[in-house]
Amino acid sequence: MGTLYLVRHGQASFGADDYDQLSEMGQRQSRRLGEYWRERGMQFDAVITGTLKRHRQTWEGIAEGLGLSGQEVLPWPGLNEYDAEAVIAAIHPEKLHKPESPEAYRRHFRLLRDGLGAWMQGRAAPAGMPSYVDFLAGVTTALDHVRGRHHGARVLVVSSGGPIATAVGHVLGISSETTIELNLRIRNTAVTEFAFTPKRHMLLTYNTLPHLDGPAYEGWVTYS
Repeated sequence: MGTLYLVRHGQASFGADDYDQLSEMGQRQSRRLGEYWRERGMQFDAVITGTLKRHRQTWEGIAEGLGLSGQEVLPWPGLNEYDAEAVIAAIHPEKLHKPESPEAYRRHFRLLRDGLGAWMQGRAAPAGMPSYVDFLAGVTTALDHVRGRHHGARVLVVSSGGPIATAVGHVLGISSETTIELNLRIRNTAVTEFAFTPKRHMLLTYNTLPHLDGPAYEGWVTYS
């Protein structure tokens, strides 16, 4: 039986002109995860990442913490995140201002939750995005690839909250509403684990932060 480790990227740049890059905290979170694994002798037989900048930067930080260089990485576009702005705009055409207060942040995520529900249920078609059926296929084909090519291996996937929650929702057969709640609660560099055989994946853990346990990492837990 193999083990698949899915890691959400480190803290990105929420509210900035370019969200798709790690903040300084995101870089530290990523290196710390690699250090944690190195301390425990962890090695991976295969590494797969989405193709976004924050995915690549997160893997680079993990690799630095592991003391690795030159490990082959398979880029997988189906592990890329949905476009949150497009999801919101599909149900709220009025342009939103950059959130700068707790209430503005809460409103942003209320709209995102509603937009995701509409997209997943086929009631909205966000501009420039695939249908949810196609988004789901991008995730499930990655799972199929792991089962088909890496039996008995340790595989690392670096992706985003949406694809990881979608993978969990698919494996557990849960509702779209529950999948959305999983998505909105996943933390930066959180680790989700599946055991897998050639026939199926089985959830072991979700959204864990063992590398940030302890007073030295107080304040390192983030969600964006």
